[in-house]
Amino acid sequence: MNLQEFISLALKEDIGDGDHTSLACIEAHELSTARLLVKEDGILAGIEVALQIFKTVDPTLSVKVFLHDGDAIKVGDVAFEVSGPAQSILTAERLVLNCMQRMSGIASLTHRMSAKLAGTKAKLLDTRKTTPGMRALEKWAVKIGGGENHRFGLFDMIMIKDNHVDYAGGIQASLDRTYAYLASKGKNLQVEIEVRNLSELQQVLDDGRANRVMLDNFSVELTKEAVDIIDGRMEIESSGGITIDDIASYAQCGIDYISSGALTHSVKSLDLSLKAV
Repeated sequence: MNLQEFISLALKEDIGDGDHTSLACIEAHELSTARLLVKEDGILAGIEVALQIFKTVDPTLSVKVFLHDGDAIKVGDVAFEVSGPAQSILTAERLVLNCMQRMSGIASLTHRMSAKLAGTKAKLLDTRKTTPGMRALEKWAVKIGGGENHRFGLFDMIMIKDNHVDYAGGIQASLDRTYAYLASKGKNLQVEIEVRNLSELQQVLDDGRANRVMLDNFSVELTKEAVDIIDGRMEIESSGGITIDDIASYAQCGIDYISSGALTHSVKSLDLSLKAV
């Protein structure tokens, strides 16, 4: 789903057969101005989305942008000012805020977690643990906050998780089936496989075909041991319950990536408000 498709569906969901409150309270000819007020420190995200929402609701709306995606913001800042028909501003208000508050919350948390990786080679990744229909926006916010996107969906990478391994009949069987499938379909996709212990890790290394191994729910100590065993033979990703408090300890083990579902599945939206002038 592209951005315009998302906006059209979201507006249809919200407006239905009309924004009857605004239609009832405000005359169609009335013009007004509103400002996006920042009520919490963080990283701003979603300005470009807001501009497209306003344009879709009413092309006559005019927006003066004062702050941009990725800017550090503080309480009291004004991110933009929108002017035009008051009915249109009110109709667009909630979708603009819903998107910007969530995106800014994700960008802010990503920024704080990424800062913990300074001095290491580790990069922070998001996951597929996103809000249905909003994945593109949420992954966009991760990039704005300084993180990187993992695969976008099920289609752009092979990622063999624990359930795949168990259903396939083990590490070796899952890898054999994966590479046979790729050959039969003529596809050249990166392959990552999750391991739960050092025994499974050794099987992956013995096979040698995977591009990346994911150390799932490994302790910091076990991660260090795994990094020594792998010895640069493939990319290493750590995942599973890693928080802002211990992410630096994992990064210092020498891994390449740390993935965090928390960036998108349990983030707190940033407090923003659209207020009439």
